[in-house]
Amino acid sequence: MRSVRISTAGCPSDYSQGLLPIIAQSLGYQLDWVTPNQADLLILGPFIKPDSKRLKWCPKPLRPAVNSVLNLAPANKISPLRVFHSAENLRHDTVAADYSISFDLNISSEQHFRLPYWMEMIDWSHEGIIGNLNPRYGKLIDIKRLMQPLGNRFLEKNHRVAFLSSHIREPRKTLYEAVQKVMPITGFGAHFDKTIENHHLSGFLKYELLQEYGFNLCPENGMYPGYYTEKIPEAFFADCLPITWTDENVKVDFNPYAFINLGPMSWCNYAPLTEIINSPQALQDYASQALLLKAPSILPFRDFAKRILEDAIS
Repeated sequence: MRSVRISTAGCPSDYSQGLLPIIAQSLGYQLDWVTPNQADLLILGPFIKPDSKRLKWCPKPLRPAVNSVLNLAPANKISPLRVFHSAENLRHDTVAADYSISFDLNISSEQHFRLPYWMEMIDWSHEGIIGNLNPRYGKLIDIKRLMQPLGNRFLEKNHRVAFLSSHIREPRKTLYEAVQKVMPITGFGAHFDKTIENHHLSGFLKYELLQEYGFNLCPENGMYPGYYTEKIPEAFFADCLPITWTDENVKVDFNPYAFINLGPMSWCNYAPLTEIINSPQALQDYASQALLLKAPSILPFRDFAKRILEDAIS
């Protein structure tokens, strides 16, 4: 078994349970988690904080890259292979690195791989990848279900909307108010329950909670081509009609007729939403749609990860 010394900087605390480490182990690598100055492979995440005092001279957009060079370089002469991996709405070149993994579309570079965050939540056991988790939701998502119509279960549910959120900053506030004018919304999460410290300690599983609701208001945090998270497929998998807010390039991942997208309705103050919700035929049309029109595969990312690992120990 080959060994790789791996470290992270600016990554979520549960990064070791994500797809890249899991795939590395499936490829026969033993991962030894070390400090950044001991690493063969250094994963640079979206939460790197530059030293504002020491880097005051440096333009803010460049500080993460400069900081990574100053603070994360190992004491020995050989620098680790650097991979910028972001599940946030950041561009693939936000941090200087040898490879990048992001949401960005149409990047013409062999050193970049587009891995939208929703793919982290898929059950890939049929392709030999096991071990990834989706603890806040309660289970991994089955591709076969996403390729089936939303179905009658949605139609039989009450016309109520579940909205899970830790805050209600814009655009969430405006979207919440727009939907609330059409249907009753029940809010869950830290914004609505001040006893919840953070979303990891919410006390509920999203999949179970959504069983009682016909709709899930699940807007993206920002709008950028390619930035599509777990929100739409998690709602659909729970037999809810997703009501999202995203850009129209979302069709690169999902069937745009399988959910309500408030994004294109912004110009008219979301007026079409009322007509949709009050039309049995429109809701039947949504119920007849599958979210995925083509089965995705994790194998291309496995090949990309293999190339990273080989470079890291070469």
